[in-house]
Amino acid sequence: MKILVLNCGSSSIKYKLYNMDDESVLAQGGVERIGLDKAFIKVKLPNGEKKQIFADLPTHKEGVALVFKCLLDKEIGAIKSLDEIDAVGHRIVQGGDLFEKSCIVTPEVEKGIESLCDLAPVHNAGHLKGIRAVDELMPTTPQVTVFDNAFHSTMPDYAYLYAVPYELYKKYHVRRYGFHGTSHRYVSHRVCEMLGVDIKDQKIITCHIGNGASVAAIKGGKVIDTSMGLTPLAGLMMGSRSGDIDPSAVTYLMEKLGKKPQEMADFLNKESGVLGISGVSSDMRDVENAAQEGNERAILALKMYDYRIKKYIGSYAAAMGGVDIIVWTAGVGENQTSTREQACEGLEFLGVKIDKEKNAKIHGEEAIISTPDSKVKVVVVPTDEEIVIARDTKALVEKK
Repeated sequence: MKILVLNCGSSSIKYKLYNMDDESVLAQGGVERIGLDKAFIKVKLPNGEKKQIFADLPTHKEGVALVFKCLLDKEIGAIKSLDEIDAVGHRIVQGGDLFEKSCIVTPEVEKGIESLCDLAPVHNAGHLKGIRAVDELMPTTPQVTVFDNAFHSTMPDYAYLYAVPYELYKKYHVRRYGFHGTSHRYVSHRVCEMLGVDIKDQKIITCHIGNGASVAAIKGGKVIDTSMGLTPLAGLMMGSRSGDIDPSAVTYLMEKLGKKPQEMADFLNKESGVLGISGVSSDMRDVENAAQEGNERAILALKMYDYRIKKYIGSYAAAMGGVDIIVWTAGVGENQTSTREQACEGLEFLGVKIDKEKNAKIHGEEAIISTPDSKVKVVVVPTDEEIVIARDTKALVEKK
């Protein structure tokens, strides 16, 4: 079975084509700048080289059509006919409380995703455009939606509710949903495979640390809490997102800066976080380089960043009554050795001991970075959200 996985944003499409017989990747790439000038697709070739092709892409339909064209290309493609694609799986950021598991796309599912656009206007609108583009171009091919927050749907109500009048939750669905669920799901299961333990017996804290970042507490294979909230803005300090902030500070700044609600949301999402504190960049590599050169604000940004991760690890250990495994994943978590070290420093009282020498050598590969006598296993596990989407898609299509 061949499955195409699509992750459609507001102006982009990332894709991977899998042969699910052995879960090998047949083709992958991404479309960028849909609806803008100088739109293009970047294709990763089997030999590792990348080819960039510019095209006029006014909508997602043209973007998806270009993906199909590249997949069929004699030189850079991987298939001879679109009929070889048995199903298409989509990443959906916000499933709200309507979708607690992956499902086959139907008109009702599309309406449900659309009804949740207020909670994730940029993301869900982009996902819908991708689904409808495939509807038009491959109307008989089954499609599956895999929701970012579905893995977090096991959170108890006392963890996901906000302390605002209860009727606001019932009327407007205001609650903590959490995101990066597909990643947290993958690495929590994968780390148990690595260590040869049963996930049902483990207390795991998964740290998905990238430009966007979140931490999840997973007890017995089920999420009991996670750092992101109604939107991906809450929780950790991120590349350009503020993370947790006093709501009164938000209204105070709105008044002082003369910003409307959406302008303030953009400010907290795009101009804050590491970028806002350092004044250097939202990319942690740039900030780390600046810190090494003595930039005081970059040094401060790193201290704030690492400290907040440590606080969440500690609080989630408390919530679960201990921790057996801490997992690091995503761009920063897999590669930035100093963040892993600093965020775990001082957690010896929990039984956490980092092997500093080994940690310093690990970049983007599976590895245990705790010492042999550490009561808590600290592990780096590169994430693979696409394979989770492909597996869910295969299972649902075969079941149907």
